[in-house]
Amino acid sequence: MATRTQAKTTRTARKAPAASAAPVAAPTHPLPSYLDPNHLGPWGTYLAQVDRVAPYLGPLGKWVETLKRPKRSLIVDVALRRDDGTIAHFEGYRVQHNISRGPGKGGVRFHPDVTLSEVMALAAWMSIKNAAVNVPYGGAKGGIRVDPRTLSLGELERVTRRYTSEIGLIIGPSKDIPAPDVNTNEKVMAWMMDTYSVNVGATATGVVTGKPIDLGGSLGRREATGRGVFTVGAEAAQRIGLTIEGSRVAVQGFGNVGGVAGKLFAEAGAKVIAVQDHSGGVSNDRGLNVPKLLDHVAATGGVAGFRGGEPLTAEQFWSCKCDILIPAALEGQINAQNAGKIKARMVIEGANGPTTPEADDILQDKGVLVVPDVIANAGGVTVSYFEWVQDFSSFFWSEAEINQRLVRIMTEAFTAVWNTAQQHQVSLRTATFIVACRRILHARDMRGLYP
Repeated sequence: MATRTQAKTTRTARKAPAASAAPVAAPTHPLPSYLDPNHLGPWGTYLAQVDRVAPYLGPLGKWVETLKRPKRSLIVDVALRRDDGTIAHFEGYRVQHNISRGPGKGGVRFHPDVTLSEVMALAAWMSIKNAAVNVPYGGAKGGIRVDPRTLSLGELERVTRRYTSEIGLIIGPSKDIPAPDVNTNEKVMAWMMDTYSVNVGATATGVVTGKPIDLGGSLGRREATGRGVFTVGAEAAQRIGLTIEGSRVAVQGFGNVGGVAGKLFAEAGAKVIAVQDHSGGVSNDRGLNVPKLLDHVAATGGVAGFRGGEPLTAEQFWSCKCDILIPAALEGQINAQNAGKIKARMVIEGANGPTTPEADDILQDKGVLVVPDVIANAGGVTVSYFEWVQDFSSFFWSEAEINQRLVRIMTEAFTAVWNTAQQHQVSLRTATFIVACRRILHARDMRGLYP
């Protein structure tokens, strides 16, 4: 069992590996502004991560520019007839980052802050995530820049169906399979599946995952991402000598990811001492009653006002004393401004891209082990893969079978990442990128170029 001191050896190396690694090919022409690695935004964060892994790709480094350019980006106008008869327009996106290993796979989010840079980055992280757990998918992502809280149920359905029709030319069971993400759920997936099916003239349950069970959805899908966070978190804790029972856990975001992860950690004997979300924060040094807090969130929409703890500000949340910190909200939450305040021994990224590269370096210098999103939250896409397979075969598994398969895949994937980190003396994030990028670029290399 590794000690905390040994765990520090997984920090990102500041120097390149042996000179035998192949040089990275220079871009054949200048990058457009939105691909500029110095451009602020999630895509810039992703590009910085690729730059860190490039020296470890060996002969596959000649293909590294493939990782820096999305395969296909579609921007669509999503027109909506409002309930009052007026017409509104929203911008929608579907980005396929890489499909060398299989069809695109990634969620759809409805949020007023959705941008092309964000969707490109999320699609790229899906490429890495799918390759890291070795499921036969490429990476894709989609979204509409809209606040769904301003829409009636009828308007939400119409905007979903319009968006699905607009991106219908690039999605399909063997082309690109959407799934739920921020502010989308089983109902939205049912509308997307139905719209696509009507347009192609046949029921196509495999066009999306995260569907209702009665429409070909999979048992265990809703809890899968949080279960994956717990699984790899427990594996990482074991390797640094941290006992889950009695450990102190703080969670940002308490929905399907953070809520499920918090519940599983609490059931394993940990104390969830602080939770923060869009509504506010709550803390209890003796441990929050997680089931009651989940009931409160379901009833009110957020953790604010929960009577089982004291109110907690965002600044207090980031500086609370804990063993495990789980950011499970949006990207960029741990940054250069707050990373130095974090007192956790381990950060498990439930959200996509919650830590900026600058914050990564700060946490590494503090000796905090970061379990990155591209492995920690891959449980959702793993069970999405199970759902897709079940839809093709029209044969469905029990929830126990699904959870057993999920734990096995996540454990094996984390072991491969941990061993790679030890081998190259790099962070777990860089190690995950090494494993995933080698798989992606090996597929690209074997397929070659056509024409």
